[in-house]
Amino acid sequence: MKGFLRKVMTFALMGCLLCGCSSSVAKDASQQPEEDELEIGMCFDSFVIERWEKDRDVFVSTASSLGATVNVQNANGDSSKQVEQIQYLIDKKVDCIVIIAIDADALKDVLKDAKKAGIPVVCYDRLIPNVNTDLYISFDNEKVGEMLGEAIASQNVEDVIMICGPLTDNNVPMVNQGFLSVMEENNIKVLDSYNCEGWKAEMGSAYVYDNMENIREADAIMCGNDDVATSVIKALAVGQLAGKIPVVGQDADLPACQHIVQGTQLMTVYKPVGKLAEEAAKLSVQLAKGQSLDVENVINDGTYKIPYVAIEPIAVNKDNIDEVIIDGGFHSREDVYLNTLDTTGEN
Repeated sequence: MKGFLRKVMTFALMGCLLCGCSSSVAKDASQQPEEDELEIGMCFDSFVIERWEKDRDVFVSTASSLGATVNVQNANGDSSKQVEQIQYLIDKKVDCIVIIAIDADALKDVLKDAKKAGIPVVCYDRLIPNVNTDLYISFDNEKVGEMLGEAIASQNVEDVIMICGPLTDNNVPMVNQGFLSVMEENNIKVLDSYNCEGWKAEMGSAYVYDNMENIREADAIMCGNDDVATSVIKALAVGQLAGKIPVVGQDADLPACQHIVQGTQLMTVYKPVGKLAEEAAKLSVQLAKGQSLDVENVINDGTYKIPYVAIEPIAVNKDNIDEVIIDGGFHSREDVYLNTLDTTGEN
């Protein structure tokens, strides 16, 4: 009896479909099933650096508006954990993987697996060399270094100390190259160069404490980012040198902007992360859909020429911080001038 009823129901359904009597069935069939929605995996090195949360939020929002969900992973500075997270995304068969690499060399094998699985890979902000990724999108890192150098050269200094990021971050050599070219042009001597492994900002202050004799001989300090610069400025304050030795950094973190209006940091390089994240999300969705990218520039990753999008950075100092940072909506006036006597910015 159950078999007979099942057959009757089947014939009834077939007849209904043939006669077009069920608009709801046709509508349901035309809807994209949830499991076929685009999914992009985004692997961050950590959220220790202030700007990464801004990148994440804009990227996720833009991708969502284009019909893609974003699976955000945070490796907390652990390169082996980042490898595991990328493998997880490969096994999950996401449509695209976007990576802010901790240690580019550590990712080579797992990215080969991604290529074999046919999953496009985007290098976000940091280049991953020699693996033929589908896109590298970042800021003009050599230009960032040049801006840091030009700010220091404007102070008519003779000697500088470089407290840089880790060499496992492929942006660091590019920034250093731009910076050193300006030092050479202006006959400025680099007294010492130090790398903060894992972008650990506290290593910057530790260097200052351990090398105070060198620090006192230096006319300026170049820092790999604003987090390191903040740590360095705190250490300089202990030695009563804050504001006496010009310090530069990049990222336009809030503490750096506060230091600029206070006079303890000379400049920062503002990188419009909203623009970067938005463009990266758009291109990642295109790759996830299997579309080719309309990108004019390429960069050599050491072995291959890959599509390259470079967003222009902006040098920020006390003269243009209101216009670029505050009027641009990156930080509020109240926050930037929080530690000054005049919170209107008219000091």
